[in-house]
Amino acid sequence: MESRSAIRNFEQLLAAARAVTERHGHRTIAIAAADQRESVLAAAEAWREGLARSILVGDEATITQIAAAEGIDLSPLAVVHQPDPLAAAATAAQLVGRGEADFLMKGRVDTAHLMHAGLDKEAGLRTGRLLSHVAVFEMPGYHRLILLSDAGVVVAPTLEQKVEIIQNAVVVAHGLGLAQPRVAVLAATEVVNLKIRATVEAAILSKMAERQQITGCLVDGPLAVDTAMSTEAAHLKGLSSPVAGRADILIVPDIEAGNMLGKAMNHFAGGTLAGVVVGARSPFLVVSRSDPELSKLVSMALAVLLTAPA
Repeated sequence: MESRSAIRNFEQLLAAARAVTERHGHRTIAIAAADQRESVLAAAEAWREGLARSILVGDEATITQIAAAEGIDLSPLAVVHQPDPLAAAATAAQLVGRGEADFLMKGRVDTAHLMHAGLDKEAGLRTGRLLSHVAVFEMPGYHRLILLSDAGVVVAPTLEQKVEIIQNAVVVAHGLGLAQPRVAVLAATEVVNLKIRATVEAAILSKMAERQQITGCLVDGPLAVDTAMSTEAAHLKGLSSPVAGRADILIVPDIEAGNMLGKAMNHFAGGTLAGVVVGARSPFLVVSRSDPELSKLVSMALAVLLTAPA
């Protein structure tokens, strides 16, 4: 069941993050290899929007030049000089580990290197949980946010890993005010087919949730994308389910399916996404340079909500 305070769009997400800042003060972002235009602009926008302050870890001269060219005042922000991208990622992760920053964000560094830095024992961000990516989409004309996982970290998840992927996505959904999110485990068909592993595992995950081995949500599967999101499609196919047609979270079979579905939602359906990697002590923001500024901003807002004091 959706709580009354459930966040339905990015305008509400930004407002909720600002409210957290007003109550508890600014969260702090450690941006790894921040010596690029996109990172400096994102840090400045987060400050202007009242979301977070940033620590820009990178080549100080380059950061200063970018700020001057863009008319950005760096005084509300902090700069840590570390010109090597790999060392910058390690430094940013350690800032989060020491409590000097609340979450880690990717700048001019490969995602794999950022993840490696975040999981290094010296950073102290490991929890023993699986790390997975959760994308939150706002779709034009659609009445609620849709979560998608995992399209960015776990390549070919096992059944055990899918359990953790679901639980990680549920953490994000709860942060968005969804008290009992509806989880659709996706496959090519709604029928369990022993030759299609995704359908078999979807059915197992559904039964596990029924027996409280997966908690905090409702799970059903296998479901195709149309029957997960469209009540009309679910009705036409004769599906009776608390999830079919009303899914809040879409769990994909593997990273390829997730990448394709996510990019289709983004580029062809006009969706905008916020995204975080969860499972560590605090979220990692892995944003692409091709992502629009709004996507970066709402990703920061999502991380602010997820790191808000209890």
